[in-house]
Amino acid sequence: MVNIILLGPPGAGKGTQAQKLVQGRGMVQLSTGDMLREAKTSGTEMGKRVAEVMDRGELVTDEIVIGLIEEKLAAGGSAGFIFDGFPRTLAQADALGKLLARTGQKLDAAIELVVDDEVLVSRITGRAEEARAAGLPVRADDNAESLKIRLMEYYKKTSPLIGYYYHAGDLFRVDGLAEIDAVATAIAGILDQQH
Repeated sequence: MVNIILLGPPGAGKGTQAQKLVQGRGMVQLSTGDMLREAKTSGTEMGKRVAEVMDRGELVTDEIVIGLIEEKLAAGGSAGFIFDGFPRTLAQADALGKLLARTGQKLDAAIELVVDDEVLVSRITGRAEEARAAGLPVRADDNAESLKIRLMEYYKKTSPLIGYYYHAGDLFRVDGLAEIDAVATAIAGILDQQH
């Protein structure tokens, strides 16, 4: 069992790589957004708490997110977990570390998809233009201005995690701008070293 975090700015390819790991290795992707939506309609005690908070238009607390992750870890039965969208802050990283220790698990790798911001912006906006031309749906925030704002938020809040996991000896860096299969191969190499 291998537990990993995928780090990188919006558009770096975290979702694509997570799907490859789910399909190729049977890992479970724990996406914070998906877990919250699922919990809201689950009818469980935790789900009711999530629904109340979200219905008030408030942000769900770290404590609730950790509780949802704990439920997923307890269900177990996978080749490992991919933490997607969590942790985003140092406090969340500490909470996740404590949760993993409490449940007898550990984090095997924090994999940073390293990208050049300018190339990333042109890649995302180019992808959006191609989708529009083909008549496909495009995210409303897939434009240069929105992406730059999202990048600033990422660097302010999430980039400290890179130093955190580097210090812990868990950080691995992969060229996020390489071809999708090359990125997948690099990630597979990291995971294979963790066994």
